[in-house]
Amino acid sequence: MTAQIRKIHHVAYRCNDAKVTVEWYEKHLNMKFVLAIAEDRVPSTQAPDPYMHVFLDAGQGNILAFFELPNSPPMGKDPNTPEWVQHLALEVGSVEELVDMKARLVAEGISVIGPTDHTIFKSIYFFDPNGHRIELACNTGTDGMHRELDRVKWEMLTEWSLTKKAPAHASWMHDGSHLVKPS
Repeated sequence: MTAQIRKIHHVAYRCNDAKVTVEWYEKHLNMKFVLAIAEDRVPSTQAPDPYMHVFLDAGQGNILAFFELPNSPPMGKDPNTPEWVQHLALEVGSVEELVDMKARLVAEGISVIGPTDHTIFKSIYFFDPNGHRIELACNTGTDGMHRELDRVKWEMLTEWSLTKKAPAHASWMHDGSHLVKPS
């Protein structure tokens, strides 16, 4: 029998301060603090490296976790990857919730980009206290849009693999042509 992935158990990032991180996610994103694990040795390697590992409820069984590593060098980012690429996207239920979240974040002094319209979803972007880019997104696509994207996904991937140029199979997502109604 081949194992089948059921879901993401948790996604873990590093943080500067576990307590500050938990409080920030509870306050600004309404995420519940569900678990803390602290060890003086790394269980998988037995390396002597104390850590605090905290877990937050990201909804529907999804867990977002952070490690505070006081004996490691300061956190860094991959200098060869643009800041906009490395991010965590979390889903909200509606455009209204997205706009409300933006207003709450801005009122707390957090700089927010968006909403950005990606045709099949809208997003806002900001940074957590550790410098991780966070995206909040709400779905706006139609069943027809998703069927079309599903239909062309392998053609797009194959063309990209050969040319390293953006295929035009789904250009309607960004050129506005999906908004034009036939007369």
